[in-house]
Amino acid sequence: MSDTDFTTDQREREASGGHPYGRYFEEFEEGAVYKHWPAKTVTEADDHLFCLLTMNHHPLHINDVYAAQSSRSQRRRRAAGLLVGAGHERVRRVGQGDREPRHRRALTSQSGVPRDTLFVETEVLEKKASQSKPDRGVVKVHTRVLNQDGVLVAEFKRLVLVPKQNPGQ
Repeated sequence: MSDTDFTTDQREREASGGHPYGRYFEEFEEGAVYKHWPAKTVTEADDHLFCLLTMNHHPLHINDVYAAQSSRSQRRRRAAGLLVGAGHERVRRVGQGDREPRHRRALTSQSGVPRDTLFVETEVLEKKASQSKPDRGVVKVHTRVLNQDGVLVAEFKRLVLVPKQNPGQ
């Protein structure tokens, strides 16, 4: 995918094949890039709630004083890394977990409050029928999270176990 393919226009993102609730195995096409919708602006409340729900109480995410004294944070509080990957449309209904996660850029703003708007795109690398579960298929995807400026914030590859629409065929 080239940098010129990035768009924040909602109609263009939906035209790429974005679905609100995931896809069946038959609907995935190798090489397709799905531009998820809606985009999400990460707020301070999102970050705090996510930290509470996941029990991630690292002071870099919740403590301005600690973050200001830390060389790792550029002296600002950062959004929790897993929040970045969690805020996108479900590519799948049941998955096997993340593979090769990479956080490229911390979500911060001048005030220290996470304020990036996240646009997520998923490229289908390959798909094959499951050997052990005949009613499902395995899809390998590469997901990229970009901010409102088209800057890559995070990316990860994963294997996804997806139900077939017509398992008997």
